[in-house]
Amino acid sequence: MAADVVFSNDTGHAYSDFVTQQLRGVGRMFYLHSPKEQLYEKPEDVPNFFRQSYPYFLIFMIIEHILLRFEGKKGIRLNDGITSISHGIFQECGRLVWRGAESYLYMWIYSNYRLVDLPWDNTLTWYAAAIGVDFLYYWMHRACHEVHILWAQHQVHHTSEDFNMGVGIRQSVLQGWCGFIFYLPLALAIPPAQFIMHHQFSYLYMFWIHTESIKSLGPLEYVLNTPAHHRVHHGSNKYCLDVNYGGVLIIWDRLFGTFRPEDDKIEIVYGLIYNKPSFNPLYQQAFYTSYVIEKFQTMKTWGDKFRAVFWGPSWEPGTSRLGDELLKDDVQVRDRFHVQLPTWCNVYIVCHYAIILYGFMELASKHMGMTPLTVLIFVSYIIASLTVIGMLFDNSKYAPLLEVLRCSALAFLTRSLSTISPITTALQVFYVISAMFWCLHTMKLLEIKKKVE
Repeated sequence: MAADVVFSNDTGHAYSDFVTQQLRGVGRMFYLHSPKEQLYEKPEDVPNFFRQSYPYFLIFMIIEHILLRFEGKKGIRLNDGITSISHGIFQECGRLVWRGAESYLYMWIYSNYRLVDLPWDNTLTWYAAAIGVDFLYYWMHRACHEVHILWAQHQVHHTSEDFNMGVGIRQSVLQGWCGFIFYLPLALAIPPAQFIMHHQFSYLYMFWIHTESIKSLGPLEYVLNTPAHHRVHHGSNKYCLDVNYGGVLIIWDRLFGTFRPEDDKIEIVYGLIYNKPSFNPLYQQAFYTSYVIEKFQTMKTWGDKFRAVFWGPSWEPGTSRLGDELLKDDVQVRDRFHVQLPTWCNVYIVCHYAIILYGFMELASKHMGMTPLTVLIFVSYIIASLTVIGMLFDNSKYAPLLEVLRCSALAFLTRSLSTISPITTALQVFYVISAMFWCLHTMKLLEIKKKVE
């Protein structure tokens, strides 16, 4: 009986600890923390809260999809939702390759040039870091909209024609490198561990504000950045342009004149003003940079060439830094890009995507024990696979052949593994069958039909 009581108590404690951890994980998504429990002395002591939150991203997206369906809306589209997740994986793959190198300059400045020694274990330092990170995020975010070459990277986040939580993880692979310089003034005072921690917290908070399911948060709208404020930021309508840059707090926009409330009488149109619709994440990551280069080359003077890169996206010769307001388009209605694939094709994509996602999770958990070359090879495979899947969603004419090559290569690699197991054998058969199917498709023996909504 005593043993049973001990076992029962242990089980109860384990369950209680599990529930507590989950509640803390959910709380992190809303910037709800106990400062005393989140104090770290060294950068390497800071947990990867972003990676720990992967399950919450998925759970929140599922809940949002259900709520949207209850409201009579279509919910998160499979092609657009998977594309958003692919962009998030792109960004994380970049982090795996350069292994936090963008933070080294911050740590070097702090080690050599800090002006004060704020105690890392003081809650006032915790709050100072939170406010400092959010304040400089505002300026970084604003610069990403007002400097053309920075917009070329940030525009990835605005490519979706939907507005849902998936868009919260739709980020540029180079966003970290473009934005880190704006945070360097904090290195004169804020310990690196506090900066790294709050930098993660702010992005976790900004995930859930990408939704149409939450209409208003009442009085909190005056202080916090909310879904209502952020919907305006993502709109292509003229009244939505260049406003509401805040991260966690909206007070910076109110202070610096960039705040604009949501107008319930105007339906917001999401996406870029000059849309280049596609579900290919690699194309969306790169196409705008090529446009900046093209604009640079068309300018006749070196002054205009400079302005084509560093002035606003709407700048043209003879206009102000951010362009002529009268010349900016006012997007009021637009059909969303959508390729309707057969059900079997969507099932095929979901199955293969699940394998890629599992492979990415394994890489993320084990990459520090791998050589940089090995990590780069796996990252290249993941990026190539996500690109081909995006091309399948687009029903690109090149996608079937590329899928044959991708599945054939994976079947070969699976066969060459030193450890053969039932799982690897099943994967090999799966990839061989997939390659054979798309091979028949390329020979026009099988064909998929598409229709555009």
